[in-house]
Amino acid sequence: MRRCFSLPPSDADRRGVAAIEFAMVAPLLILMMLGMVVYGGWFWMAHSVQSLASEGARAAIAGLDPLERDALARSFVVAQAEDLGLQSQRASIEVESTAAVIRVNVAYDISDHPLMALSAIVPSPPRIIRRTAVVRLGGY
Repeated sequence: MRRCFSLPPSDADRRGVAAIEFAMVAPLLILMMLGMVVYGGWFWMAHSVQSLASEGARAAIAGLDPLERDALARSFVVAQAEDLGLQSQRASIEVESTAAVIRVNVAYDISDHPLMALSAIVPSPPRIIRRTAVVRLGGY
């Protein structure tokens, strides 16, 4: 007569279990790590672009007319981009100056950044980082 139950596995029978479990979990772990690297780098660059826009708007306050404000903001953004690890030729800068506000818009293209090469594997963040800063002029 045959038995319908089996004996519990011994330690010798479980030698490959850890390797199989790792093989099942490793792809998910690697994807999560790549996502953290890609988005962490993107957030770092987005924060740097926001800093450029904010400081460019503050620098523009010293200008007496819209043309001088534009020149001051642009020169500040170009000069400070390298200090933040960004390339100034990838940034496009728009300065709007009215009697009430100075608005500095900075758009930074990260399409060719090495970090974005990893974004083919994970969902990609936007390839153009757009940030704006506004400074009010008087009338508080």
